[in-house]
Order: sequence, then structure tokens, then C-alpha cells
Amino acid sequence: MVFSTQRGQRAAAGSSRQPCHEGVPSLGHQVHTHRVQRNRNVCRRERCSPVVYAKLAEGGQAGKMKASELTKARQAAQAAVDAESAAGWVDRFGAGQARKGCDILVQALEREGVDTVFAYPGGASMEIHQALTRSETITNILCRHEQGEIFAAEGYAKTTGRVGVCIATSGPGATNLVTGLADAMMDSVPLVAITGQVPRKLIGTDGFQETPIVEVTRAITKHNYLVLDIEDLPRIIKEAFYLARTGRPGPVLVDVPKDLQQQLGSPDWDAPMAISGYMSRLPPPPEPAQLAAVLKALKGAKKPLVYLGGGALDSSAEVREFIARTGIPVTQTLMGLGAFPVAHPLSLQMLGMHGTVYANYAVDQADLLIAMGVRFDDRVTGKLEAFAQHARIVHIDIDPAEIHKNKTAHIPICADVKPALQLLNKMLEADPLPEGQYQAWTDDLDAQRAKFPMQYPDREDVIAPQHAVQVLYEETNGEAIITTGVGQHQMFAAQWYPLPEPRRWVTSGGLGSMGFGLPSALGAAAAHDGKNGRPSRVVVDIDGDGSFLMNCQELATAAIEKLNIKVLLLNNQHLGMVVQWEDRFYKANRAHTYLGKRESEWHDTQDEADIYPDFVLMAKSFGVPGKRVIKKAELRGAIREMLDTEGPYLLEVMVPHIEHVLPMIPGGGSFRDIITHGDGSIEY
Repeated sequence: MVFSTQRGQRAAAGSSRQPCHEGVPSLGHQVHTHRVQRNRNVCRRERCSPVVYAKLAEGGQAGKMKASELTKARQAAQAAVDAESAAGWVDRFGAGQARKGCDILVQALEREGVDTVFAYPGGASMEIHQALTRSETITNILCRHEQGEIFAAEGYAKTTGRVGVCIATSGPGATNLVTGLADAMMDSVPLVAITGQVPRKLIGTDGFQETPIVEVTRAITKHNYLVLDIEDLPRIIKEAFYLARTGRPGPVLVDVPKDLQQQLGSPDWDAPMAISGYMSRLPPPPEPAQLAAVLKALKGAKKPLVYLGGGALDSSAEVREFIARTGIPVTQTLMGLGAFPVAHPLSLQMLGMHGTVYANYAVDQADLLIAMGVRFDDRVTGKLEAFAQHARIVHIDIDPAEIHKNKTAHIPICADVKPALQLLNKMLEADPLPEGQYQAWTDDLDAQRAKFPMQYPDREDVIAPQHAVQVLYEETNGEAIITTGVGQHQMFAAQWYPLPEPRRWVTSGGLGSMGFGLPSALGAAAAHDGKNGRPSRVVVDIDGDGSFLMNCQELATAAIEKLNIKVLLLNNQHLGMVVQWEDRFYKANRAHTYLGKRESEWHDTQDEADIYPDFVLMAKSFGVPGKRVIKKAELRGAIREMLDTEGPYLLEVMVPHIEHVLPMIPGGGSFRDIITHGDGSIEY
């Protein structure tokens, strides 16, 4: 028996919201609970009906499907599972031989092709850790906090596209994963989180370190399980990985009681997945008739714009071909950076609150907006009714709940971006657009780019944070994987480190989790360490002092694991983004945003002894070499030294706290409200 909860349509096609139809089946035949406030998730049938196709539109009743359809769905699911499985896996116990539940669990991970996990042991999960020591193919990265481990799993997943795996004990270990689960849910990150739980007989008794983690995480996971029968374990792990990576990706939690980990059992590795309802509701491949409307819109448009989000990252090749065939300018969200080369002549870089003037101008003036793998987030749209107000909107997204959710689509296509673009590119090959059709439009945008270039005051007496990021880009030739915390430094990195390809950018977008940068760098570095056939690439965490402090303990992990992580710490002694808003909208009244010594502020005294805390000394206490740079003339040499040093390194760069991230569209504002000049030295 297994106790399971489902997060509505997100489980079906990746949404965090309720389905736009009633009567959909739960995942398989598990006991199912679904407590949702109906008033928070109103069924918007009339808004979603144009985009929900096939069995999705019919409610997906698995029992009403034709046998041939269900067989086809199961075959497709099995093919997807086989594609990710470890080739040549051998059961070291021998077929039919009994073993502990913890060994069944670890072997199930091996069968999924897992080579790296991020796990911190505790009383309810120590059996799993014992089993991990018996695995010959899985390496555990021992992070120093459970939040660190789940952020590391996200970093691994975001840079590889594979499912990240983390393991924690019950009670506080499990609850320490909550922020990471919410983060992965918001950013659609494929993740499997495994938690130990108190023995089955103690569940519900408020036993030591017991928390109902399935209940706690219901709203922030794509799906979750409490395993109550050892025979279900192989099937559940198979399902968890399939659910995490298919449809709109997301986190899946599997809660495993300790006595089940200790119980002996003989695994049935061939047990079929019991999620026919889910499989039947995945959007089918797009049809030519659907995309014919897009082609017609392209031919009639004069000012088209492509708007890419995180859902387009795995369609980069198709995006490039589409842009080469059409010559349409491209803008990207924070999550979509790298889906199209940011330095390409047709790239307008990032749009939204801190996007370029010319990207936001393009959205404002466009007559056709082709949105791919996006959710029209408020940090992108600002004032919804003013966003793309002159444009017809094509919205291609795998999640039906996102279509029409924030912005009505004139041509809605519920499908994976990759096959949709593959088909559209074939149609364009057969029926190409006239050459130079949009030349006047691109000329207009080039004029806007020249009129409002990305720029910053490059002073000689201080190091501008934008300059620090630019120098890093130059010294790495743009080839590093970049992770960030959350704050001004995150936006500076997005603006000034142009990414040439996808999966080089790791940041917390939707949730905005401070403390994300360093642990996510651990996961990225573990996936790119050059060992066992893995690629080798330097990973740089561009961080801020406030964000870095939230998970600075992971310096220990970087040091002990000898991971090639560099930390470029932009230290302004403040919570910089909040300070910027204080400057702009609160008459510079400081409301607990200063992080340094109260009696002597470094920006006033210029005495290095007043810099607090001493991050270089902190790093050295963990065995990580470090250096501080204050003078602009010393910056490039210091960055070069950091990159040339083998293993982890921390470079602290002191930057002014009055610097603002610009351009900026105030929250709820429109393109007409964009701010392009000023800093904290000016009274607003």
C-alpha cells in the first residue's frame, strides 16, 4: 500500500494549479487525498478549453480510454524510463534474493542512472546511508545543511537537465528541504527528494523527529508518496523519476519509514508504473493545423518578437533554426537566459523589471509576440494590461494551466516547445517567409539599442559591481557556469555575463531564495568535475554578502570534496536590492538593511578593519583560499588568480552600496515608467 497526494494539473502536465476540467483520475490506483481550497483554484473552463487537447480535454478518464491508446502511452513512458536508465545494470544481490528495503531503494536509484546524490544522514535515514556505502556507482556529496543539499541537487539538475536527487532524515531534516522543494516547483526543476520517516507504527503519535512531511509539502511538490509496503518501493521510485522529468518538470518527494528500510524483501524491478491517468493527460505532439495559424500570423506581422523562458532551454537548437529562418528578434526571461545566444545580433537580452530598454520597447511595440515556455510572470509583465498591448500573442507551453492564466493567448498551443518548433521549422522550410520581411523592425530596434545602451558609471575610485562581472566574463571567455544568490548581484550577473548556450545559468528565479548561490554551485561542480566521463567546467558563484551568509557553511563541502568552485563575492555590506528600493521609494530610510558593524561603517571609515564579517578569514577557516580586493586596478589580476587556483576559492570584491540595478521598471509599472539613471546618492 502507498499513501499518495497529487497536486492537480501540475502532476498531469506540470502545473501548480488545479486542472481546467473535472473528473481527472488520481495518479494510478493509490489512496488519494486532495485538500485544496476551491476558491483559490477556480476552474476556468472557458479560458482553458481552446488549448487542452485529446484526452486532456476529455478529463483523461483512464478507464474510458481505448486499450490501444493506453498501451501506446505506457510504451512511450517505458521508452522514456529506459532512455534514462543505467545501461548494463547488474543486480549484485542476485535475482530473487532478499535484501533490505534501503538496498532496494539505492538499487532503484542506480537503475535510474543516478551517479550523484546529495544526502545528510540522521536517525531515520541512516539505513539509506549504509546502503549508499554498498553502492559501487553512486557518490554522495555530504553538504553541511539539508537546504544546502537540495539547492545542490537543483544546481545539478539545472546544469544537466537530469533529475537531481537529495536525501534527508525525518523531522527537521525533512522540513529543511521545504524551501528547496518550493524553489524547484516554481522553477520547474526535475528533482526527487527522499526522506526518512519514523517507523510505521509511530506515524501519527508525535514520535521523536516525526513530521508529516507529505502533508507539509503537498502544495509545493508535483507529487509525493508515503511508502507503506516494501513491494511498492521499486515501482514508486520509477514513477517518481518519470513524474519529475516529464511534462512540466518538478519536484517529487518520497517518504520512507525506517522500519521499511530495515525490512527484507525481494524487489520486482519489472513492476509497471501505475500512472496511466497521468500519462494519458500529457499533451500530445502538436498538429500541423495548430501551427498553420502561427505561420499565417508570421506572414501578416510587421513587428514580431520571440519571448523565451525556461521551458525553451532544451529547445535551443530549434530556437536558433527558427530565428535563422525568420530573422525575428529575441528576448529572454531570467530563467530562459542561454536558450538563445545572448550576444547574438538579434538578441535583445533580458526583458522585464531589470531588462534592457530595447527589449521592453520591443514588447511594447510588437504586433506579434511568440511566447515559448514562459508563464508571463509579474517581474516580466509589470502592469499586465499594458504588457504587449498591441500584439497578438502566440503561447506555446507544455502546461495547459499556464495558457491564458495571466495573459490571454490569441493562438494557444499546449505542447512541448521542442516538437512544436521542429514542426514549425519544417513548415517554414517548405513555405519560407520573404527575405528581409522584418528589416524595418530590426532597424528600429537597433536604433533603440544605440540610443539606450546597457551602461553604468565606471568610476576609478571604486569597483562597480557591473565592472567586476564584465571582467569575470572576459577572463573566463564566457565559458563558465554561473550560479547566483538572490539580490542586486543576481541581476548584475544576468545583465553583464552574456550566456552563449543553455544550462550555464543557475539561479533562483520564481521563489527568489537567498543562499542559493554557493550550494547550487556545489551541484553544478559535481556534475562538471571531469570524472567518470563527466564534462569539466569551472563554476563561479557570483554572490552578495547577505545571500552568501545564509549558506556559507557549504564552504566546508567545497573544501572537503575539492570541487572547482569560485566565489566572486560582491560585498556592499548591505541587503543591496532592498536598499535600492529604500532609496527609490522610501526616502532612503534604512530599515534593517545594513549588515555591518553599527558603530563604524566601512563605507564611511574606509578602514578595512571595519569590514564585517571577514569573509576571507572565514574562507580560510574552512580551508578555502581567499583574497579581498578594493582597488579597481587590482581586480583583473585578482580574478585571474582566483581562476588559476585549483579547487575552491573566494574572492571578496568591495563595491559601493549606493549602486542601483538599472534599467528598472517599478513593480506594477509599465514600459512607460522605466528608470534608466540614478543611484543612492540622489534624493528621490
